[in-house]
Formats: sequence, structure tokens, C-alpha cells
Amino acid sequence: MSPVYRALAPAKINLGLFLGPIRSSDGRHELVSVMQSISLADELTLEAAPVGVGVDEVLCPGLPGPQEQNLAAQALRVFREATGWDAPPLRLSVHKRIPVAAGLGGGSADAAAALRLARFASGLGDETLLLELGAQLGADVPAQISPGRWLASGVGERLRVLPDPRPGLGLLLLPGREGLSTAAVYAEADRLGLARSTMALKERHEALASALEHGASLPPASELLHNDLQRAAVSLRPEIAETLREARQAGADIELLSGSGPTVIGLFAGAGRSPDRGLALAELAAAGLGERVPAALSATPVAARFGEVSTLDPLATSGP
Repeated sequence: MSPVYRALAPAKINLGLFLGPIRSSDGRHELVSVMQSISLADELTLEAAPVGVGVDEVLCPGLPGPQEQNLAAQALRVFREATGWDAPPLRLSVHKRIPVAAGLGGGSADAAAALRLARFASGLGDETLLLELGAQLGADVPAQISPGRWLASGVGERLRVLPDPRPGLGLLLLPGREGLSTAAVYAEADRLGLARSTMALKERHEALASALEHGASLPPASELLHNDLQRAAVSLRPEIAETLREARQAGADIELLSGSGPTVIGLFAGAGRSPDRGLALAELAAAGLGERVPAALSATPVAARFGEVSTLDPLATSGP
């Protein structure tokens, strides 16, 4: 019986996101951001497609749109094209837990996990190739090829690895009622003139690298825990301002928008807390918002091992 491969696809949050000028080469904004993988994750399995299925298929219940537009399906296709992998048709199943269009990089996480699964199953390619393919798929994908903490620049394709944070950081996640288009948020940021100069962006890059180079949970300077897209997202969805207040009232030390939103993250970290204290406080805060719709979630940072591929017993696998 053919093997079944499994990988978790962790969501990411942005611990600081700074917007720079538009690049003349491709019309995309330069940015600087700390991308942190977290324990909220989709689950992907890769196995042989059923007899009679002539092409690769991706099953992702509840995700709108045709299969070929799924970023994980695109990842599988570009991997085959780049490596010449000629395995028989495959089935990639995605069990979604990460909210869609939420600023948590769920689609990018699935694409990165699909690339890891394909590399593991085929024995072809290396991490450099996966990073190149990830950059073709989207700005958030490269930082999720190997889960952990990355300082991203360019449009997300230039990565500097940062040490995993010391234990103690807990995360409260407050998703919005509806998704928010990344393109719309960037367009609103342009309308509001939120982009920084190249020099200002470089200064933020250097400051973040210095603040986090020894594994601090968070940068000590509050101005580094800022999201330049937050004002644009609130302009499009004023209710996000109330969600930020909700996180503050739940006891978060710091609250900010993740990515282009609409998810708000509350950070629970502080001097003198035991290693598990931050997560415990985030869990208590989420439980205290038990009537919230959509539900409040809690999470903690994760490292590369969290996303490693494993081989399952096909007889014990029932699928998502």
C-alpha cells in the first residue's frame, strides 16, 4: 500500500510590519517584518490518488473557489515542473484550521507545507529550491518553508533567520467576521500615504535584527511592535478598532493587527513570568471570550520541527 505523508502548516503572525516604497521592477511594496510561526495550524496529507483519477487533486473542504486556484495545488504543480517529478497522480488533503483571508498566512502556510511534502515524498530538490518556488507563489510563502522566526525584507523573499524566542510568549487571536483583501488594504495604505522611505525602512530592519538577535520574545521598543497596514485596515473595516480594544480589555500587554488583517493579536509576555505563564494567560483570555463569534483562539510560537513531514500508516489514516 502506498505511503501517506503528513505535515502541519502553521499560521504566521507579524511582530512588526513596516511598509516601504513601491519597487519599479514589479510594482510591489518593499517591506520589513518579523514573521513568527505559531501553533495554530492546518494539517496536510499527501498520498496516491484513487484509481481512475488522472491528475493531481487537492481536497480542501470549505474553501471557496476552483481547485486549480488553491495555492497548495499551485505549489504541487510548480514543484513537479521544477524537478521533473513524474510520480503518478497524487491527492493532497487539507484540513483547515487557520481562518481564511485573516492576515495569518493560511494559504501561504499550505503552499509551503505542500512543497515540504513533495520534497519528502520525491527525494528531489533542496531547501534553496523550495525557497525559490515559494517566492514565485507569494510574498509570505518563503518564510513558511521552514517554520520559525524570520526577519523578512524585499517583498518577503529576502530572509534572515532569527533565534527562536525564549519561552513565555502567549498569543490571543481575534479573527474578524469577514476576510479582508490584502490588495485592498495595500491600496488603502497607498491612498493614505503610509509608506516609509527606503532609509526609514532600513533603520527598522536594523533595529529589529538587533533587538531579536539573542532570542528575546519581543523587541523592547514599542515602536518596533507596530503594523503600518493597521491604519489602512481600520479605515476599510472600522470594527477592527473595537477588536483592538477587545484584546486590550482581555489583558494583552500589546495588541496589533497581523499582516493585512482583519485578525488582531494580543501578546502576553513580561518579565518575571514562568515559561508557561504567557500561554496560560492567553488561554484564559480566550476562554473569557467564549461567546465571541468568530471564536477567540490562543497559540504560542513554534519552531521548524513543528512542520516536519512524517510518514503515516495508511491503514490508520482516515483523512481530514
